[in-house]
This record gives sequence, structure tokens and C-alpha cells, in this order.
Amino acid sequence: MRSELSTEVRRCQRTAGAGIVCRRALSAGERDDHLTIRHRIFVDEQAVFSGSDLDAHDAEGSTIAVLGFSDRIAVGTVRLFPLDPAGGEWQGDRLAVLPAYRTLGVGAPLVRYAVAAAAALGGRIMTAHIQPANVVFFQRLGWDAIGPTEMYAGLPHQPMRIDLPTRADGLAAVGRLEDGITGPGRSPR
Repeated sequence: MRSELSTEVRRCQRTAGAGIVCRRALSAGERDDHLTIRHRIFVDEQAVFSGSDLDAHDAEGSTIAVLGFSDRIAVGTVRLFPLDPAGGEWQGDRLAVLPAYRTLGVGAPLVRYAVAAAAALGGRIMTAHIQPANVVFFQRLGWDAIGPTEMYAGLPHQPMRIDLPTRADGLAAVGRLEDGITGPGRSPR
């Protein structure tokens, strides 16, 4: 599937106001797209990891891979997993959007989907380790910095957290994001 994704990305023309849909990666092909996007960003582009960004969370059944689509093409991803299921604590990480699509507004819906999905599954709080250049982006989405910058994956990251909405509000937001939004400025809450 990696070559199919590459072909689709090359063929697609960027379009302002493209339809954006976020949803869980369910099929083997979608899972491969999720991993391919992560590899392109965290291994090839940013060199955060050498060779592979896969870790133990990728093998856990409770880890959720999410894809962001622009006009039906997978262009971004994020994953989330429970840190403390009994306490309702989740972690979001590996937010990645392909460079050619970063101006289309896919990142915020991906973050909102992760937050909503964790809430829909009974979560109360989500944490993340955010690269310093992205802290303001997350603050605009309602996240708060917690503590000083720390080393994560060998690079400085700001620990951040957000209180999750109610389960009902999370379910509603997941539904809206799976139905899709249009335009970079329109992001359902």
C-alpha cells in the first residue's frame, strides 16, 4: 500500500476548501497508510527516529490509529492509547500531516478526533508530548502545558494535557468529524 499512497499523493492537486474527514484506520490498507505517513514525517523528514518509529504501543489492541483524509486521500494521522484505563487517562501522539497538505487544516481535526474518541471511550484526560514549535497550535485547541520542557524521543518536548469532554459530547464530535468538514477554517468542536 505504500506505493499506492505515494501515487495518490503525487496525483492529487492541493485544493483550498478540500473536504476533510477523520476516522479510525480499520483495514490493513488504512493501517499501512497510517504507518507510512508516520514514517515519512518522523523518520524521513524530521529524523526523530532512525529506521522506524514503531514501538510497543503499535502492537497493543487498545491503541487507536486515526487517519485524516482530504478528498478521500489519507494525508495525516494520529494515534491514541490508554495510559490508565481505570483513571481515564489517555495519551495522544504521532500527529503527522504530509507536507503538501499542511495548509489545508487537517491537523486540528485530527487532534479533535483523538480527544473526542478518548472521551467517547470513557476517558477523562489526555496527555501528549508536543514539539516546542507546535505548543501554540495545541494551546489554541484547549491544551495546557504541564511542567517544564523535557526530553522525549531524544528531542525537547512540552508535556501538555487537556480535560476531555463528556462521553456524549465525544461521541457527537467523532460523528461530526467522520461525516466530514469543508474548508480549512471549519472545524467541529
